[in-house]
Amino acid sequence: MEQNTDIVIVGGGLNGAALALALAQVGQNVTVVDSLPRDTRTAADFDGRGYALALTSQRMLAALGVWPALKEHAQPILDIKVSDGRAGEGASPYFLHFDHTEIEEGPMGQMIEDRFLRRALLDAIDADARITHLAGETVVDHSVGAGSVTAILGSGQRITARLLVGCDGRRSAVAARAGIRRTGRDYHQTSLVCAIEHELPHNGVAHQFFMPSGPLAILPLPGNFSSIVWTETTERAAAINALDDEGYLAALRPAFGDFLGEIKLAGKRFSYPLGLTLAQRFVDPRLALVGDAAHGLHPLAGQGLNLGLRDVAALAEVVAHAARRGEDIGALDVLQRFQRWRRFDTAELAVATDTINRLFSNDNPILRGLRDLGLGAVNALPSARRGLIRQAAGLTGDLPRLLQGRQI
Repeated sequence: MEQNTDIVIVGGGLNGAALALALAQVGQNVTVVDSLPRDTRTAADFDGRGYALALTSQRMLAALGVWPALKEHAQPILDIKVSDGRAGEGASPYFLHFDHTEIEEGPMGQMIEDRFLRRALLDAIDADARITHLAGETVVDHSVGAGSVTAILGSGQRITARLLVGCDGRRSAVAARAGIRRTGRDYHQTSLVCAIEHELPHNGVAHQFFMPSGPLAILPLPGNFSSIVWTETTERAAAINALDDEGYLAALRPAFGDFLGEIKLAGKRFSYPLGLTLAQRFVDPRLALVGDAAHGLHPLAGQGLNLGLRDVAALAEVVAHAARRGEDIGALDVLQRFQRWRRFDTAELAVATDTINRLFSNDNPILRGLRDLGLGAVNALPSARRGLIRQAAGLTGDLPRLLQGRQI
């Protein structure tokens, strides 16, 4: 059986679903091939995973019609506090404080749980007549012809389109089949991810506490809950992960401190090995890579999903403009516009996160003194602080229209 469509998206995660909505909104017929059954992506249980959506990502979800379903579940990020120190010793007196009132646009972003964001996106693609969602299906091969690309599914079905987009993660099979190599390195760190319930209110403040083994992010969720992204060396993370819940909390408390009172685990625990990985190119004839399929960065800045949504917005805008001019949306010269738009921004953030991780994930006393003085100096300069706040909100750079909250 052969099915024709304009664009095939491989991967039904957050980036894949958002891209399908953006492309359908500009008149493209889209097929999403999703390896997971739909019910595994829409579980209602609280599992603790959450995302820090930059202000521009929130605007994009509003432009796609998804934000109304999310608004009641979101927690505004009002302040961000960045500090350095050791577990059990508290933070250095030198810190960096981002206050949302220093910019006119409002909160720098929103925290949203994975279960709500995933469900809202899937409900939206299921409601769009231009989108076909094939859940529980995989692409096992694809071939590129003169004017089309054909995806071959595990079921034997063949789908012919003008463009194929890989949204299939860091180990992208789409990229591998196209011969696109990756560069990067292993950080020898693992992020332990969970949610905690705490005694005292967080007041919408996100914390990033840098320790010698890696950063601890405490991100506010609705109510007296916070999402934790706790980075340790791979060896220590494995030992902590093997503990029962009480042992896990006992290991976390010295780093977490007591500023939110008593804490307890809420939901499941997860762990993710960390590394830097960049595709050597984001496009090929009739093929584009988006999100983690193109780039995987350290999570310390919480920009993974936001970076993927920037890809989504840029690719949708390039495709829309090309289609309106009567161009072939899968032609390499068209897709290279997307690569030029996104490659520098991605490389810049990759270098920044890699440098920050190298600078802070150590216990060198000289570096410790320099970075503490650096945090204090930036905090004392309103113009520098305001620039970093705008960057955290996603308001810098050449923004696609969707990230401005505008239709393409």
